[in-house]
Amino acid sequence: MTTALTMVKTGGKYANEKFFGVRHVQCILCFFCLAMSYAWRVNLSVALVAMTDNSTSLAQNTTNTGVAPSEPGFDFFNSERYYNFTQKEKGSLQASFFFGYIVTQVPGGYIAQRYGAKTMLMYGLGIAALITMLSPMSLQFGWVALAVMRFVMGLAQGAVHPATHALLAKWSPADERGMLGTLCYSGAQFGTVVMLATSGFIADSVLGWPSIFYLGGACGFIWMVFWYLFSASTPEEHRLISPGELKYITDSRSDGKMQSAEKLAPTPWKAIFSSLPFLSLLVVHCTHMFGYWLLLMQIPTYMKKIYHVDIKQGALLSSLPYMVMLLLSFFFVWLSKVLQKKEGMSLSFNRKIFNSIGHWIPMLSLIALGYVPADNAPLAVTLLTLTVGISGATYLGFQVNHIDLSPNYAGTLMGITNCAANVMSGIAPVIVGQIVVDETSVTEWRLVFLLAAAFYFLGNLLFVIFGRTEVQWWDSPRDNKEDAEQGTPLAPNGQVK
Repeated sequence: MTTALTMVKTGGKYANEKFFGVRHVQCILCFFCLAMSYAWRVNLSVALVAMTDNSTSLAQNTTNTGVAPSEPGFDFFNSERYYNFTQKEKGSLQASFFFGYIVTQVPGGYIAQRYGAKTMLMYGLGIAALITMLSPMSLQFGWVALAVMRFVMGLAQGAVHPATHALLAKWSPADERGMLGTLCYSGAQFGTVVMLATSGFIADSVLGWPSIFYLGGACGFIWMVFWYLFSASTPEEHRLISPGELKYITDSRSDGKMQSAEKLAPTPWKAIFSSLPFLSLLVVHCTHMFGYWLLLMQIPTYMKKIYHVDIKQGALLSSLPYMVMLLLSFFFVWLSKVLQKKEGMSLSFNRKIFNSIGHWIPMLSLIALGYVPADNAPLAVTLLTLTVGISGATYLGFQVNHIDLSPNYAGTLMGITNCAANVMSGIAPVIVGQIVVDETSVTEWRLVFLLAAAFYFLGNLLFVIFGRTEVQWWDSPRDNKEDAEQGTPLAPNGQVK
């Protein structure tokens, strides 16, 4: 409700800055958007355990298409069928999502900038929800049909990160960008934790393992209703925002010029790819994803072969690193606010110190992990959890730097770096396969961890040296007052107020 209070400016700050506002609602909706995206991303890996129950005669008698010959016809729920996939087929099913995911990164960011993040996320999540619900039925046509469905889901979800960045660029005041970005993107850990922790119980329900997909898809359609009713691509378009909050956002979201989607100048590709601040951002995103996905995909094998601890068999152990990352990300938000209160604390220092925490502390724990004795599994699990958990600090570092550099083209920048970073995450297991010939060799695994640590060190070093938080000149190539909305500078030299 709009009151006179929202129109008052006191002590240099708009009154609405201190209260829960419509901008926070957008981020909470994005939180659940990311939560479902990641839950749907990992649901196949946990469902594969339930749908390949080899203790059943049905699984043992399946054909190479995955359809049991003893159960002809089309079963809508497909809850009584089990499948006996080969390792190659399982790998293809899990990889198919990422092949689609990298294709729509850059186009998704561009479309979100031109036509609005609300529309992009609505269609993207809607298609992904539908694909999720159809996944169990598609298996009745063979595993290739499910692989195609997962590829299409990857296409639909590829725009989620770029569109979220495009939305944040319009909705987040500069000194709240880290906090609001963390609120949005921590949904990824939340969705992963919920899926890993509850999938076993869901699979044991009346509908069986397909209910993992049905319940997840249903949640997506419920989210779409709330998104349609309470979201908007820009604060200017939202029907419920108060005048005070609107003024606070538009006056403080950028020290450059926010251009409307209709009048946005063509993407300055040459300037972007010749910009050192952007190139350093690209490198640190790639090195981060290399280390992060190397851990998530290879650590279960390492723990099982070296320490004889099967992480995948325990929901608590599987979700523990994600839970710690979720909790620590909000701790870092609080710490960032404490640091911001110090006089003269620059936005640049804030970004780089948290990025350093999120890279160089995990770098040290990775090195230490390679030297943990084989009879000390608890210490190895602790270091693994620390490595993943501390990386939550990067939500306040490079992960929102795209918006710092270019609020107008933040979606496109995120699409470029996230596309390249996901290619790097796909390369990680290939490199591990070349280094680790004997999975029981501590020395070979140590080389893998040292390589990941080197990536963390180099990526963050380049970001610290070349990274910037000032809006770049190419963000507003069209210097025309009729084409742009003039923002208010945050503070001299990029300082946080």
